[in-house]
Amino acid sequence: MKRTLLSAIPCLLFFAAAAQTTPDSGTFLLHKFQQHIGKETYRVTKEKDSIVYKADFKFVDRGSPVPFKAELKVTPGLEPLEFNIKGQFSRFSTINDKIRMSGRQAHVQVDDSVHDIKIQSLTFPMAGYAPVIGQQVLLQYWMKHHKPANINTLPTGSVQISTDGADTLTYDNKPMILERYTIGGLIWGNEFVWADKQGQVICIITNDAEFDKFEAVRAPYEDMLPNLIGKTATYSMRLFTKSASLGGPADRLIAIKGGTVYDVVSEKTIPDAVVIIENGIIKKVGKQGDVTIPAGAKVIDATGKMIFPGLWDMHAHFEQAEWGPAYLAAGVTTVRDCGNEFDFINAIKSAIDNGSGVGPMILKAGIIDGKGNYSLGIIQADTKEEAIARVDRYKANGFVQIKIYSSVKPEIVKAICDEAHKQGLTVTGHIPNGMTLIAGVDSGMNMVNHVQYVYPLMKRNKDGSIDFNDSTSIKAVQFIKDHNVVIDPTLGVFEMAFRSVKDDITTIEPAFYTLPLPLQSLLKNFGMEPSQAEKYKPIYESMVAIVKKLHDAGVTIVAGTDQGFPGFSVPRELELYVQAGLTPADAIQTATIVPARVMNLDKTVGSIEEGKQADLIIVDGDPLKNIRDIRNVTTVIKAGHIYDPHQLHVLVGFSK
Repeated sequence: MKRTLLSAIPCLLFFAAAAQTTPDSGTFLLHKFQQHIGKETYRVTKEKDSIVYKADFKFVDRGSPVPFKAELKVTPGLEPLEFNIKGQFSRFSTINDKIRMSGRQAHVQVDDSVHDIKIQSLTFPMAGYAPVIGQQVLLQYWMKHHKPANINTLPTGSVQISTDGADTLTYDNKPMILERYTIGGLIWGNEFVWADKQGQVICIITNDAEFDKFEAVRAPYEDMLPNLIGKTATYSMRLFTKSASLGGPADRLIAIKGGTVYDVVSEKTIPDAVVIIENGIIKKVGKQGDVTIPAGAKVIDATGKMIFPGLWDMHAHFEQAEWGPAYLAAGVTTVRDCGNEFDFINAIKSAIDNGSGVGPMILKAGIIDGKGNYSLGIIQADTKEEAIARVDRYKANGFVQIKIYSSVKPEIVKAICDEAHKQGLTVTGHIPNGMTLIAGVDSGMNMVNHVQYVYPLMKRNKDGSIDFNDSTSIKAVQFIKDHNVVIDPTLGVFEMAFRSVKDDITTIEPAFYTLPLPLQSLLKNFGMEPSQAEKYKPIYESMVAIVKKLHDAGVTIVAGTDQGFPGFSVPRELELYVQAGLTPADAIQTATIVPARVMNLDKTVGSIEEGKQADLIIVDGDPLKNIRDIRNVTTVIKAGHIYDPHQLHVLVGFSK
């Protein structure tokens, strides 16, 4: 009894201090891609039998307001009583939840759905990444209840909170010690939360309802944010490398035997093959009987299976550490990160490269936007001098490409491209507002993200479909071919955007119900009402058809996803290319040897050849006959590390 009482004293003192010092109002500054885009102001009022937290949340994301209001009512002992939240939760989603709790009963209303729930254990109402003050009260509730392993959340799900250490930072030229916590379950993966000794949240680094990097920092402490962003990448990667399921160091000698190797260069197969890997490099590829398996090699029996190069995602946004295991689990061993927070992606890539992180090889494309109401991020250029400085900074920090975003002024595009080419970098990106793809390419762009920028160049019918026989459409395709423009279509993004929310999402993603619940909640309602979806169907079908027209004309197509279903979006993109009319072999090339050539890495990766890095996957089935079989990855090897896809998925919250 004495031990229990003593262990409770620090917790009781914490809450006594918090009760005395908690302010009756405060402000969190909201950031996306490190850019200050809004704020959450909150007010605390104490009533006779309750404490009420009212939050007014609003940011503006690329010109679109995202406002909501929330109210949380708790007892003086922090037991939840009511939670109401209503408004926008992202540019593309709304929220309208009302929760009333009394004893062991909860009355829950989500939009028009109303039901009562019997509460069996510790339960707290929470909407996701916001309101921020709600997360502060949740953290205090967890502490008050002696830091339980799990807390149920309403309207659905549960959270897991852990103490992760402490960081000493500098504020007002003095050291400031903040406790660091992880919260899992509110979003996919882990949030990182820093709080002071009074229990006030100072900073939360998380992801919003669009999977984008999102930060909230208490008003006086904004200067700490870049430091904390870099720390988040390191800490989050460490959570995975500590996992026993990932085993030890890479095997020095590996032999894969019995499978059918597919050569993406010659488009030929080697049945009953042997692949010898030494220190992460492919040493021998040939038929059994022709290749001797060295003594001491770790042998993988791939009999009845096929062996392919590791897949590429040429339009990734690696915005949280969980993407690393999710990508590898789907067979993706290389990604081009098309724009991210400078400090975050540098730390993430460094962690993977030095073995303290888990994930694919990352090729960094540094984003540059222009100033304006629709800007994204903090790296912007409005003058030639700024353009040169931004490009040079990326070059000096190991970026291999520049990505132009939508608000760059037309006259600055050329300045960016000129400096990038001078520095040996290629340029990809959006076509900025006020420009066409032709103007962008004429200004020096080498590659273009999204098929949506090809679509406007073509002759359109009244219903939005393309007349591919019109001379305007023919000239557009010829221009792209003649200028060697590389296109990553991201068809999967448009499939999701234009889908009817009433349709079965498993036709798009058969593994949907293995996704973590926060992902299911966000993705299931992504799309349009049936009448709208029908209206946009001709546009989407034309986008799919454009890919085939470009491919047939000899335009270089590379597979890119722009997020979507983590990892799984890459095989979906390939399935859509086959739907467009490409052969499965052609589709697989867009995610293997073709991007390797585009990024000038085909001498070292992109195919299963002697002397190349051992990035490959073992697949159950024959994707050359049925492209959907590319999903059946049983083993992943990246630079000599052997991964089990099931273990990787479990590591990041998938049920598969």
